[in-house]
Amino acid sequence: MELTKIKLSVQGLSNSQIQSGAYALVLAEKGLRRLPVIVGMFEAQSIALALEGINPPRPLTHDLFLSCVKATGYRIIAVFIHKFDDGVFFSDIILSNGRSTAKIDSRTSDAIAIAIRSNCDIFTTEAIMQKCGIVIDENGREGNDKEPIREELTIGDLQDITKFKERLRSLSKQQLEERMAKAVTKEDYEFAKIYKDELLSREEKRAKE
Repeated sequence: MELTKIKLSVQGLSNSQIQSGAYALVLAEKGLRRLPVIVGMFEAQSIALALEGINPPRPLTHDLFLSCVKATGYRIIAVFIHKFDDGVFFSDIILSNGRSTAKIDSRTSDAIAIAIRSNCDIFTTEAIMQKCGIVIDENGREGNDKEPIREELTIGDLQDITKFKERLRSLSKQQLEERMAKAVTKEDYEFAKIYKDELLSREEKRAKE
């Protein structure tokens, strides 16, 4: 049975609130789901240049890769984010020469930088979107009729990982869902994913019991 693929587009980049020197790359499904991916400074710079259509005076590594691919008679036809394991996304770059296809294992940040330059499609799986995706409502906001959300996580909370995990465990399912919705409203996708990961962890733990 052929795997159903979800098409994504690059929505934008923002400074990571959680990891110093990193950036949050947001991929968007057509509709209401977003997939945040943390990328490094070099990859973020390369992605930003490609998004703005800026050509550096000398080729960057991703430009060089594209030149090498073209020299072999192949072209890049797609990027496929096919796996998420232990906090890491795994991707393939799909090549074709018109007669055969080939896959190249790649870091997702590199794959996206190359996808933008080659104007190819980006795909992932439904399983990854369900596990890692963040859902927004039709108005791009959530929870207007709910009680005010108190004691939200801040950057300072992340400095002490033990206390940070204790705070997460102390929150109820409803509190986690409310905080995730508020984070999405503010487009703080990194914090939204932290809340979602905690909810997912609890579900998996219950399933094993």
